[in-house]
Amino acid sequence: MIIDCHGHYTTAPAAHTQWRDAQLAAWTSGAAAPEYPDITDEEIRETIESNQLRLIRERGADVTIFSPRASAMGHHLGDLDTSIAWTAACNDLIGRVVDLFPETFVGVAQLPQAAGAPLDAAVRELEARVAQGFIGVNLNPDPSGGHWTSPPLTDRYWYPIYERMVEHDLPAMIHVSASANPAFHATGAHYMNADTTAFMQLLQGDLFADFPTLRLIIPHGGGAVPYHWGRYRGLADMLSKPALADHLMDNVFFDTCVYHQPGIDLLTGVIPAENILFGSEMVGAVRGIDPETGHYFDDTLRYIKAAHVSEADREAILSGNALRVFPRLVARV
Repeated sequence: MIIDCHGHYTTAPAAHTQWRDAQLAAWTSGAAAPEYPDITDEEIRETIESNQLRLIRERGADVTIFSPRASAMGHHLGDLDTSIAWTAACNDLIGRVVDLFPETFVGVAQLPQAAGAPLDAAVRELEARVAQGFIGVNLNPDPSGGHWTSPPLTDRYWYPIYERMVEHDLPAMIHVSASANPAFHATGAHYMNADTTAFMQLLQGDLFADFPTLRLIIPHGGGAVPYHWGRYRGLADMLSKPALADHLMDNVFFDTCVYHQPGIDLLTGVIPAENILFGSEMVGAVRGIDPETGHYFDDTLRYIKAAHVSEADREAILSGNALRVFPRLVARV
């Protein structure tokens, strides 16, 4: 079995995105948001069957852990109330995709967040989606959109979410949304910055002393972390922290959303196989065909199959680790 831990509904029906635009325009003008549109099952089927499902079948994966489009979470837009309504609409769509294609998709929830706002609404959304059968959440460490006004992930501000995650045995993918800072391109800079920053925040703190069973996935191959693994090992020593294997790696995992073979080879050569989950982010950040290979950049399964790892490690990366990190997935596959 092949489990893709990182899929987003980037092809949602146009009416969904149009409603978001209208909602934000209403918020800006002080008017009430319009009613959410009626979106039929057939519209959802068409957007999935002609995109994600077609590519899943062509490339050979079996199950995709599926969440709302990360770049559209837009926690920096509007306020907490607009985020609550938008999050509910996004997660409802994911629930409908899962209901329509239960053998292929399993849901992970977006959370309502706003910079400086309490996390009560996020806790409520987590509880509601767990009851619906979602198996994890996406947590934005920077709801300001690139200005980094929130406390680090080790701060007690985040503990209400962690407490519920541990209670329900849920992991979180640490995933930012779009950039509101013109210095940071969203997928080329802000995402990579956030992945690297999240790891360093965890290194500096002692979060897992308080939450020894908490599991966090850092996407996009961990940002710059694997490439600079020696730097982070050295920083752990300089900061009088335990070795990374003991300090973080029982709780922190990286996906394989790295879009060339040398990058995957570096990831699998540096990071232990038990900390790597197959992910493609398809259809996502980079959608074109690599002119050097003739294959899609985000066909990351091809890279894992070609990686110089043992067959046991390859199987762990492709499915076994996802089943460990997402224990609620076991009942769904």
